[in-house]
Amino acid sequence: MRLDRYDTSEIKVRSSGAGRARKAGGLGIVGIIVALVAAFVLDIDPRQAIGLMEGAQRALPQQRGGEAGAMSEDEVCRMGPYAREACDALASLNATWEPVFARAGARFEQPVLDLYRGGQVTTEGCGSASSAVGPFYCPADMGIYIDTSFYDQLATMSGTGGDFARLYVIAHEYGHHIQNLTGIAGAVRQARARDPSRANGLQVAMELQADCYAGVWAGLNAARIEPGDMEEGMAAAGSIGDDTLMRRAGRRIDPEDFTHGTSAQRQAALRLGMETGDHAACDRFFE
Repeated sequence: MRLDRYDTSEIKVRSSGAGRARKAGGLGIVGIIVALVAAFVLDIDPRQAIGLMEGAQRALPQQRGGEAGAMSEDEVCRMGPYAREACDALASLNATWEPVFARAGARFEQPVLDLYRGGQVTTEGCGSASSAVGPFYCPADMGIYIDTSFYDQLATMSGTGGDFARLYVIAHEYGHHIQNLTGIAGAVRQARARDPSRANGLQVAMELQADCYAGVWAGLNAARIEPGDMEEGMAAAGSIGDDTLMRRAGRRIDPEDFTHGTSAQRQAALRLGMETGDHAACDRFFE
């Protein structure tokens, strides 16, 4: 899919996951041990070695919140090809969905894209999560959290390393942002609390609608779709259906444990959005 290059003045991006430098203000246990080893090797006063290391640490640039190694939004977007692509996609998603809200006279607010790679991420509103959970959206801080190493796993699972498979992922999480802004997410939470027996079905409906919204974004940008994109999207959606994941894990396929829908359902939802380009068509999952 052909995307324009992102403009950092029009997107909200950060990196708050694994790999960030530790907080300044002290060497910590590991730092002290390193300093003591250095003192032994260099035959100097241990206090001198500790002082030298603390001085070097204080010389590091400081980040907002007191952390070293701050990255600007542009630096986050240049962390690698996946990051640049994600920032390009975010810019396109913002440019596509904001006019939809404007025409409806509804309030729109951009989400924040949080990119990290491996390990664990600490959100501003939904606690901590390991990379094992995969990409997710936090409604409390309107953050889309993506561990870019997931894209490598997706390429293996779907059998395609195509760009649209990755774009589908971020567009799906953006779909959850749309649900948050429109109040659908809040209504679903209330309905699940009132009747826990409906929790599973409502959760699946939420995920399929987000798939459909991902397709709507692609449909509204049909002129930018390239040959093979549709197939890449279908392969990606099919590879992360509940039935496929259960089968791959050697588990019995149990609809009662579904959270996102079957492979066929996810593919159909994505196709519906792409072919109609109409967000209203995605309401059918709650009918």
